[in-house]
Amino acid sequence: VQLVESGGGLVQAGGSLRLSCAASGFTFDDYAIGWFRQAPGKEREGVSCISSSEVSAYYADSVKGRFTISSDNAKNTVYLQMNSLKPEDTAVYYCLVDLEFRTCRGWSVARLRVGVRYYWGQGTQVTVSS
Repeated sequence: VQLVESGGGLVQAGGSLRLSCAASGFTFDDYAIGWFRQAPGKEREGVSCISSSEVSAYYADSVKGRFTISSDNAKNTVYLQMNSLKPEDTAVYYCLVDLEFRTCRGWSVARLRVGVRYYWGQGTQVTVSS
C-alpha cells in the first residue's frame, strides 16, 4: 500500500489549498481514507475521513464548513479542499487509509491502536500566515 500526498504549501489566512492523496496497492472500493494533521508540539488529530460504506464524511469540529473531502475512484485519489484557512490550520497533513475496519467512526489516533492494517502517507506541510 502506498499513499502519496501533494498540494501543501504556504498560503495567507483566508486562502485555499487542495491536498491530494494518490493511493495504490489496494482495491479502491472498500476502504476508509482521510486526513490527519500534526502541528508542532501537538498531538496528531483526525481532520476528515470518507469511506466506501458510509454516506456521510467525517469532519473535525475545527474544520467543519471550511474543508471538504472527496474521492475520485477512477484515479484512486482522495482530495481535501481547504478554504478559509486559518493560522491554526498550520500543520503537517497526513493521509491515512484504514483497511482494518474500513470506517470513519472514531477517526482518531486512539482508534488506530486497535488493529494493524493502517497505512500512512509521508505528509505534506501546510503553512498559513496571518
